[in-house]
Amino acid sequence: MSLTKQAKTLTEAQQRTVLSYVKDTRHPSRNELMFLLSVDAGLRAKEIAALEWSMVTDATGELTDTIRLQDKASKGGSGGVVYMSARLAKAFARLRADTRHTSGIVIRSQTGKPMSAQVVVNWFFDTYRALGFDGCSSHSGRRTAITRWARKISSVGGSLRDVQALARHSSLAMTQRYIEVSEDACRRVVG
Repeated sequence: MSLTKQAKTLTEAQQRTVLSYVKDTRHPSRNELMFLLSVDAGLRAKEIAALEWSMVTDATGELTDTIRLQDKASKGGSGGVVYMSARLAKAFARLRADTRHTSGIVIRSQTGKPMSAQVVVNWFFDTYRALGFDGCSSHSGRRTAITRWARKISSVGGSLRDVQALARHSSLAMTQRYIEVSEDACRRVVG
């Protein structure tokens, strides 16, 4: 048994709380996008910090419905296609309308400089601490996304191997470690 503690997953209510909270921050469209990149796309802090506009736009500069995450921007060269939820696509459009930077790095500090992965980690820590979400970290969104995908994948004809692909993990065992166990679901499936 591992002695390391995993980041807690976020409930739907907690996700709504974060989205409401970021609306009243200094950079609401940026902060909303950072949160949704974590909880909807399952991106890591390093990937959020390294995301470039060219990874979410086509040759004409229009936003696409996927993130083409390059290996250089991912952990261990685990880039690939990341599919966007409707609310994530809308968040990209809002940030694009609100910012003067539509090329290069997407997530920038208030001075306009790219944020480092550590600054992204710190932003999540400060946000969750301000909301009283103990045990949550920058990895909570990724665990939440992977757990949600695992619970829904069979309803669309998929399997855990598809979740592994969405998570961009090299092994199914790693994906399984991210999935939160639901005692309620265990009771219902047996009952």
